[in-house]
Amino acid sequence: MTTLNETHDANLTSWVASANDEGTGFPVQNLPYAVFRRRGSQEAFRPGVAIGDRILDLAALAELRVFDGQAGAALAACTADSLNPLMALGRAHWSALRLALSRALRSGAALQARLEPLLVAQADAEYTTPARIGDYTDFYISLHHATAVGKQFRPDNPLLPNYKWVPIGYHGRASSVGVEQRFPRPVGQTRPAAEGEPPQFGPCQRLDYELELGVFVGTGNAQGDRIALDQADDHVFGLCILNDWSARDIQAWEYQPLGPFLAKNFASTISPWIVTLEALEPFRAAWTRAAGEPQPLPYLASERNRAQGAYDVQMEVLLTTEVSRAAGHPPARLSSSNFRDAYWNIAQLLAHHTVNGCNLQPGDLLGTGTLSGPQPEEAGSLLELTQGGKAPIELPWGEQRVFLQDGDQVIIRAECRKAGYPRIGFGESAGTVLAAR
Repeated sequence: MTTLNETHDANLTSWVASANDEGTGFPVQNLPYAVFRRRGSQEAFRPGVAIGDRILDLAALAELRVFDGQAGAALAACTADSLNPLMALGRAHWSALRLALSRALRSGAALQARLEPLLVAQADAEYTTPARIGDYTDFYISLHHATAVGKQFRPDNPLLPNYKWVPIGYHGRASSVGVEQRFPRPVGQTRPAAEGEPPQFGPCQRLDYELELGVFVGTGNAQGDRIALDQADDHVFGLCILNDWSARDIQAWEYQPLGPFLAKNFASTISPWIVTLEALEPFRAAWTRAAGEPQPLPYLASERNRAQGAYDVQMEVLLTTEVSRAAGHPPARLSSSNFRDAYWNIAQLLAHHTVNGCNLQPGDLLGTGTLSGPQPEEAGSLLELTQGGKAPIELPWGEQRVFLQDGDQVIIRAECRKAGYPRIGFGESAGTVLAAR
């Protein structure tokens, strides 16, 4: 685990004035990465770092050759159309570049005059998926979500016997992960209307969102090697917001015996920004198991992981509709939750994923699964909030929702807050449902 260093100093300010605003999620203590270009241009996509309401163009900065050593090598890896080359270098290079950028963007920095022309307003930018995602694994690590959903189908036995022992995961579709997505309502087979009849076919009627975080792998491991629990952090580049949309009615028909397929592979929307694990160091928290709960097997347990394995990341889900946008209403808040309430943590996911020798690669994405909290208002999906469709949600402008309708936009935001420290934001994941084709 990285110890706190000068980049985490709460008193640091930036010569980019907007980075010092209390409301910004991108102070000099954050410095998240994205891949961007000016909106509507034919420019090449390239890596950038957020500072206030601006983006520092890292490809342009690399041309100036202002950093040397590991920082210089890391910056030289930021000239392609993805972050994979930087991810592959490893934690020492990531940390060196973070330190160099922090010093260059602080108030009074000698490089200010050379960096100012390289800033692009975030309002003028468009983004692409920040990494070439070779593989995507979606986990299921919220006990509260698993219990709430399990009760709808198995009231007397909501959790299967393996849940509290195994970080449950499945292989998802990497090609349909994207940012700022607008996608057509999925179409597929659903359960027959009556026993013995053929299945129905058509647009999904129970379309849902899933409030998640995404974990981007940095350095991978050779096939056959394991990533040990206490070395797992060295392999994580950072976190993003993830909405892994779910077609509940399609899933109910197809998920046995092998799990979801068309119910999940049509779209997964992430935030453009990746917040590095180093930026999140001040927000580590103890990872605990309640008394009486099964304790993890040895490969998923250590004193170090128990002491600081969790992260205090606050999340919220908001909704807009065609009606609300036309009338100028602000987004309606549906729910909120916190990553620290998850049953498993990031290091455990990597250790479990590789314990059988599976090789991870730079740019691979792990999803946490729906992150629901212990209270009803902390549910991370409509399936939970509406009790499986039995309790419609009343929206402030007079509409109701059970599941998502065409034109609905789901916005997920995340942030880290603590007294005396600048707010660390993740930006937002925003996706819109279009009519089925």
